[in-house]
Parts: sequence; structure tokens; C-alpha cells
Amino acid sequence: MLKSAVVRARVEPQVKGAVEKIFDKLGISTSEAINIFFKQVYLNRGLPFAIKIPNEELKEAIESSRKGKNITKYSSAEEMFEKLDM
Repeated sequence: MLKSAVVRARVEPQVKGAVEKIFDKLGISTSEAINIFFKQVYLNRGLPFAIKIPNEELKEAIESSRKGKNITKYSSAEEMFEKLDM
């Protein structure tokens, strides 16, 4: 299919640079990434990922964890799963 439509967007220069490095590692151009995103929006009939506003409980949990409160640490995944099976 002929690609003749143009999309222009303003983004933060630092974000653009960081994202372009990721695209480079993936072996795709910014244009290809945008086309992939547009196709996914079309196929999903919406954004291809969840966009949610956190509720109060989640906001409190995030803030608590940032302060290092109410966090349980394990030395390994195995230990964590053992504790969860109790």
C-alpha cells in the first residue's frame, strides 16, 4: 500500500533521542515504529495497551513503596513463592 500521509508530532528531545536508540536496537526506524503503533490501534480499535488512572488505594501503595514502607524482600523467587504458598 502506498504510504503518502504525513504525521507530525512534537516530542521532548531527550525522549525522542532515547526512544530512537531503542528503535535502533530493535532494527526499526521511527517511521516503522509509528506504523506499527497505528496498525495496532486500528486492529485493537483503541490503544494497544491499558491506560488507567490509579485509584486511591494504588496511589497510597505506590507512595508507601517509594518510601520503603510495607515492603517484603526475598533473597530469591523460590523463597517468595514458598512464602506465598503458606
